[in-house]
Amino acid sequence: MIAAETLEHIAAATAALPALDDAGLEALRQAWPDTHFTLCGDNDVPARLPPALERPGFNLYLINGSEHCLSLTTDPDVAIGVVIAWTEAE
Repeated sequence: MIAAETLEHIAAATAALPALDDAGLEALRQAWPDTHFTLCGDNDVPARLPPALERPGFNLYLINGSEHCLSLTTDPDVAIGVVIAWTEAE
């Protein structure tokens, strides 16, 4: 489970990172060691699910780990991780 308050903290920490890169991802993993983090471009995320949170420069999606394979979810009760998807400036 990833509570809404935790997701807001993750978003704030992500926004404060100097860059959305491996070093930033590692900082998030250290801050939330029980949460799985993945980084990709927003255009790599299937459009069928909306982001859990949208922020300037990135969107956050929730990862479901209750099935055999990881998948995206809109249900924070089954979320075990977060996809940080950077967005391109229009």
